[in-house]
Amino acid sequence: MLKIFVITFPFFALVLAGYLAARRRMLPIEAITGLNGFVLFFALPCMLYRFGANTPIAQLLDIPAAVTWLVCGLIMVGFTIAISLNSRIGWNDAAFGALVAAFPNSGFMGVPLLVALLGAPAAGPTILTMVIDMIVITSLCIALSRLDGADKHGAGKALKNALKGVLANPLPWSILLGALVSVLGFQLPQPVNQVVGMLADAASPVALFTIGAVLARSQMLAIAGHVPAPRLGDYLPAALLKLFLHPLLVLLVGASVIRLGVPLDRFALKVIVLVAALPSASNVSLLAERFGADNGRVARIILVSTAAAFFTFSMAVGWLAGSA
Repeated sequence: MLKIFVITFPFFALVLAGYLAARRRMLPIEAITGLNGFVLFFALPCMLYRFGANTPIAQLLDIPAAVTWLVCGLIMVGFTIAISLNSRIGWNDAAFGALVAAFPNSGFMGVPLLVALLGAPAAGPTILTMVIDMIVITSLCIALSRLDGADKHGAGKALKNALKGVLANPLPWSILLGALVSVLGFQLPQPVNQVVGMLADAASPVALFTIGAVLARSQMLAIAGHVPAPRLGDYLPAALLKLFLHPLLVLLVGASVIRLGVPLDRFALKVIVLVAALPSASNVSLLAERFGADNGRVARIILVSTAAAFFTFSMAVGWLAGSA
């Protein structure tokens, strides 16, 4: 328990720092959009490029683990959207709520945390889940988020907007470019590689700091009457789905796959179950900001899942260790 706390505490502290900076006006509200843009278009793509370039391609080709994770992600997206759509929450907000319920914080928190807990072999399955979430699940949710205008403008217009939204997301392109570099054995010139490394190193702290600032901004705007405060029922269910349904679903689907005789490695299954037990990915807030979704709602889902995950993730680690 103490080991997990030592690893996770900095992540909580950075979110709190961003929250306090915005609430105390040390960070102007107008600057938050700029921070989002820096992480989304510069720092985070460099971090994901580095992941792709430094991960052996064989680790990204574990088909049983990939299929298990993908099936569970699609179920999470479909179910979350189905229970979210209402008169207040349209396709845009429902899609990003589904993404934040299905996409764990595998990049900023998962890789260092699981490697510390389970050793270096845990990095491969964790990065595999991140690749699927970035390329397939994120692209699907961005496409679904563009369906709000389908009734007014027709299916063709909605499909065009969906495709534009997917192609405009720099994150999956960064992973694919890194994987291509890994296959070709290409090396960036040293000065360029240093720039990429510096930006990649900035991704995690700035993103977590920005999450706290976004949460503070949504509360400040709600208090000032500029935007309605998100209702508890609009964000708490998504956080609970992330922390409880997602890991349970991965465990059940993975166990079923093994029973059917599919060669899914039990260690890989343990890793991806723990990945699913992680809190929601903080980069979803950056995408929600970019595509005009209710970022206050998304930030609250991330905050609730991150705060509660200290206890729920610790229980998941203890339970899997006891059942191993």
